[in-house]
Amino acid sequence: MVGSHTIVSGGDALAMRIAEELRGAGITVTVIDGPDQLTAAGVHTATAVVCAGPDDADNLEIALLARRFSPAVRVVARLANTVLREAMAVGNGPGAVLDVADLAAPSVVERCLARTTHTIAAGDLHFVVSGEAMPRAGTLREIYGDLAPVAVVLGDRGSTPGAVVACPGRDLHVDEGDWVAMIGTAGQLDEPDTTVAARPRRSPMTRVMNAARAFREDVNPNFYRALSVSMSLLAFSTILLWFSYDRPGMSFVDALYFSTETIATVGYGDFSFSDQPTWLRLFSIVLMFAGITTTAVLMAFVADLLLSRRLAYSAGRRKVRELQRHMIVVGLGSFGIRVASDLKAAGHDVAVIELNDENRYLSAAADRGIPVIFGDATLPSTLEAARIDDARAVAVLTDADVVNIETAIVSRERLKDRHGVPVVLRVFDRALGAAVAHRFGFDNVLSTVELAAPWFIGAALGLTVFGTFSVGQASFMVGGVRVDPGSELDGIRMAELSTQTRVIAIVGSDGTRVLHPRRDSQLRAGDTAYLVGPYRELLATLSKGRGRSPAGAPVPS
Repeated sequence: MVGSHTIVSGGDALAMRIAEELRGAGITVTVIDGPDQLTAAGVHTATAVVCAGPDDADNLEIALLARRFSPAVRVVARLANTVLREAMAVGNGPGAVLDVADLAAPSVVERCLARTTHTIAAGDLHFVVSGEAMPRAGTLREIYGDLAPVAVVLGDRGSTPGAVVACPGRDLHVDEGDWVAMIGTAGQLDEPDTTVAARPRRSPMTRVMNAARAFREDVNPNFYRALSVSMSLLAFSTILLWFSYDRPGMSFVDALYFSTETIATVGYGDFSFSDQPTWLRLFSIVLMFAGITTTAVLMAFVADLLLSRRLAYSAGRRKVRELQRHMIVVGLGSFGIRVASDLKAAGHDVAVIELNDENRYLSAAADRGIPVIFGDATLPSTLEAARIDDARAVAVLTDADVVNIETAIVSRERLKDRHGVPVVLRVFDRALGAAVAHRFGFDNVLSTVELAAPWFIGAALGLTVFGTFSVGQASFMVGGVRVDPGSELDGIRMAELSTQTRVIAIVGSDGTRVLHPRRDSQLRAGDTAYLVGPYRELLATLSKGRGRSPAGAPVPS
């Protein structure tokens, strides 16, 4: 791959990481800011063009121009818009059209649901990554037999707690409390439970209580004052007429009825003040004006509740009160709506906290029946409105690292009495994420850059990536390559491969399959090798399977 020339567009963390990793692989990288720089960057001779910026319009324009300038160039485009992505995928030619939310959302969902398994489809094979804390000390071979270990996260008994040992040997000794991730086929390890969760049923009394509480909190506080004035006026008039109305006199019910129709200015004509004393007729004038005023004020407050902008803010809060053991997603971007939708589709109640009341994904949330609470998620009052005390998990997915960290700290403080509730936060910067996890003790710090970058890099290199996942604070990848004749992998034995990667399956050119090949197993030209490991080392190993002259055939998918 040395000497290859790749163009990367975009200035955010993902684009910078892609450019950095490609340079580390010995590839000449030119970073551009816009489509007008394509020609100067050498698009006519480039091996790949990676459009990885955050703006769909820029990525689309650069991708279309790159394909027009060079039909053979690998074009890897990042598009969040589903319609654009599907349209571009048709007849795109070499390359890929990817969405960061599609690539990273499953990992967030798994952390929210506290799942310890992750399924990756690789062609017609399905691998399952499963993790658990060690119940006892021993070697990996003694505990797991022939299953392939992916990583070990050292526990409190280790020399460096939290350190990740990638692709360890089966004879590695682990202590009680160490976290071990293994990989196998779906038949060797249990697949995650993907059945739709049954929503908790609420009793009629609970619904009535929730409705009463919602009405009390949503109505303008002055409504109750106006209502009390109106009721006091009605009571005073009823008592006065009961004792003072003459010829022929009134019962209590008649007095109540006449007072009500006078205040409401209905006047059916069955009662009248015309034959009453002057002072009572003057009182009727005051009563009618007071009735008009109080009725108008009450109607104004009702209109405020039903028709004003206040409804947009209160609707989400009312719906959240109906939820039990729900998931809270903070941030309604393309990533947040994808995670919320996946959780909803899995049968879980979901509530979203969003600061911007003009967010473009509000209609998508409404279509999925996901209530949105508008407010600053770093404020305890907003978290309280989302009923965080009853939440099953909190996913903090805004576009700002500092906001995510602050929100996660505030959320965990509210949940300090409920141990085991996952707080998942997205941090773009890898070093910052590791520091936050270590300093504040967060177990679920994920980087969309770490999870998505291998897909873009693999597509730019013409390699096959099947999935990414995290173990501790390390990112791993499952990939595949068809071994070209004369490549570095042609004839190599498993024992000679990088210790940071592991071959989990070999499919021969005749269709024979070898799962978890032994150390003396050998790769041959035409074989398809499926590997797992930290994505940098794995991408380097996959590249060794490609011939130096014409590119090898892609891995079947």
